[in-house]
Amino acid sequence: MSTRSGKGGGAGDGAAPGLGPRRGATRRKLFEAAVTLIAEQGFSATTVDEIADRAGVAKGTVYYNFTSKNVLYEELLRDGIDLLAGSLRQAAEATVARGGTRVDALDAMIRAGLDFIARSPALTQLYAAELWRTNRSWRATLTSVRGRALTVVESVLRDAVDDGELTDELDIPLTASALFGMVLVAALDWQSFQPHRSVEDVHASLSRLLQGRVSGPPGSVARRGVATGHMAPDRVAPGPAAGGAGAPAGR
Repeated sequence: MSTRSGKGGGAGDGAAPGLGPRRGATRRKLFEAAVTLIAEQGFSATTVDEIADRAGVAKGTVYYNFTSKNVLYEELLRDGIDLLAGSLRQAAEATVARGGTRVDALDAMIRAGLDFIARSPALTQLYAAELWRTNRSWRATLTSVRGRALTVVESVLRDAVDDGELTDELDIPLTASALFGMVLVAALDWQSFQPHRSVEDVHASLSRLLQGRVSGPPGSVARRGVATGHMAPDRVAPGPAAGGAGAPAGR
């Protein structure tokens, strides 16, 4: 969906279509219990009894909402990635509505992705693990929801090409995957090995990559983004070499 439209699906509340708020709240509790337990001890080792106990509901409540543990996990992945896609879309649309460029919108999406992952580390851990497992019954669902998240990024990239901010030689699907993967891997590394760093610090580093400010001789800044040919002159930072102490941080 293009950010030009001003429309966008927001993040969900855990309720499937047609379900009331009470049942939606119950499903949300079950999702939160399941994602924490499965991240801690693995899918196979986690039982429905444990999920029910962690959520503070009866075992029958789990089966009332989901026919099996597999279905619960599949819906958990669908819900989580849809929430992420909604966060990315909202960040892009808000930036464009304020008069920002499409590259600004991409930068805002990077920050939104980092914020989401910081709030949902267990979900992110499970999603990353599932990317490597091709024999799961929910593989088709995972592929579908991943595609929906990437479509949000692709839409902004396409608008940037149409506006002349990025070169028309851009491979939009591959670039969208690269940006999405960059945020995912960087965030996991940040959470696992560099937790002392702030989200502002991590965002600033990724922002430099997006805006092509990680290379170039001393006293100059590359004018091209990671996959672009047209970075506007007003994005060129004066002063020290790119990425140095004097380079401006991202938002």
